[in-house]
Amino acid sequence: MKENPTIAIIGSGVMAEAMIAGILKQKVTTAENICASDIRGERVDELHTQYGLKPFTDNLEAVKNADVVILSVKPQRMESVYVNLKGKIPASAVILSIVAGSSLSTISAGLSHPAIIRAMPNTPAQIGEGITVWVASPAVRDDQVDIARSILTALGQEIFADEEEYLDMATALSGTGPAYVFLFMEAMIDAGVHLGFPRRISEQLVAQTLRGSVDFFLGAKAHPAHLRNQVTSPGGTSAEALYYLEKAGFRTAISRAVWAAYEKSKALGKGKNGEAPEK
Repeated sequence: MKENPTIAIIGSGVMAEAMIAGILKQKVTTAENICASDIRGERVDELHTQYGLKPFTDNLEAVKNADVVILSVKPQRMESVYVNLKGKIPASAVILSIVAGSSLSTISAGLSHPAIIRAMPNTPAQIGEGITVWVASPAVRDDQVDIARSILTALGQEIFADEEEYLDMATALSGTGPAYVFLFMEAMIDAGVHLGFPRRISEQLVAQTLRGSVDFFLGAKAHPAHLRNQVTSPGGTSAEALYYLEKAGFRTAISRAVWAAYEKSKALGKGKNGEAPEK
């Protein structure tokens, strides 16, 4: 792997900042070798002040000498990125996209560049506790795979996939997953307040219950159903609560939500009228 590679980041939102922080923390490269570009000058100036990187509002200038180009824009802005950067990225560079829905082939055609890595991190990456599923096109070199892995490892765990289809699945399950968890937390916290707990106590009870349950699951290495059965006494409070959750379609609602997110991820990669963008 090249020492201190030049990394250009197109789109400087929350996830981009998480990547910048992780890259610097893990010493993947130095601050002066990170070029952050965004249409908002004040945003990249803020990142420059915070991290010491090079700020840009011109994508072409940002990618000029890049070894790695990270795409972290909204899916709806990809067309403008294609128009701006098509054929302009250094031939020796690898493109690492975290844009939901945009396939390897679409990005490759849109930018006239063969070496593409597509990844789907999630929100906990902001504290180094995320998990990222990623896939690479055949043109990506071994040393570029190593650089990408070092970047993604800085965000937490990573899983290299053999099939690109896993990316849309990961978008629905782990990429969108924190939103499901936060909604579940919110509902439990509000239920605790309804029972009579002060909100701060309800928040503490729910947060630690979730954290402890996940740690227990990871340590036990048992099926979740087995662990659930362990805390469900016949005729007890857990049995009563689970009865109402099942009756309300809790399990089905989660499954349908994940499937809806999966379908949306696939749709985001298509152009008008459901057709792939012109190449």
